[in-house]
Amino acid sequence: MYLTTVLGNLLIILLIRLDPHLHIPMYFFISCLAFTDVSFSSVTVHKMLMNMQTQVQSIPYEGCVTDIFSSYFFACVDNLILAVMAYDRYVAICHPLHYAIMREELCLCLLAGSWFLSCGNALTHTLLLVQLPFCADTIIPHFFCDLAALLKLSCSDTSLKEVVIFTAGSAVVIFPLSGILVSYGHIGFSILRIPSTKGICKALSTCGSHLSVVSLFMGQ
Repeated sequence: MYLTTVLGNLLIILLIRLDPHLHIPMYFFISCLAFTDVSFSSVTVHKMLMNMQTQVQSIPYEGCVTDIFSSYFFACVDNLILAVMAYDRYVAICHPLHYAIMREELCLCLLAGSWFLSCGNALTHTLLLVQLPFCADTIIPHFFCDLAALLKLSCSDTSLKEVVIFTAGSAVVIFPLSGILVSYGHIGFSILRIPSTKGICKALSTCGSHLSVVSLFMGQ
């Protein structure tokens, strides 16, 4: 399943890069999403695969910190890119005459902003991990370092840290999801004003795949 995920996403990236007709904002963000999915899968599964091969079920502290940062970083990037893709569809359908604003420079700025915000979110969780004291050897009941599980193993009061984690985690989900819902709310009203059935089907076809990905990702 891991190889299928990696190879499938790499194939998407390769096809988008090779076909000049796909060098448009929507497919640029799809390739970014595919790269993020490969990275996220590799971060969360690589340790499990190593444990299965080597039968050594341990991880150094530095490796655990790296796991926390990487997993939260790429999960947040996934959320934000989905929101950016919804904005791209909103501009394309609701303001087609202004779609020229989605130039390469703006797309790169939106991507850089997503990475910057994700880095800040991941650093927040990583710094919480660094501050956790552990009184003895710990056994993590997961195949990768999960901050929620580590909080339960700490020998200090973690109530404040749990509030910070909940707040940061909620913001990462709520704000992108709100942006997606607002964008598709405007898209829905615009589609209802389209007089022809063919035009409605064409508009929906450009959003169907994105809505499917959002439903699968947010429903996990």
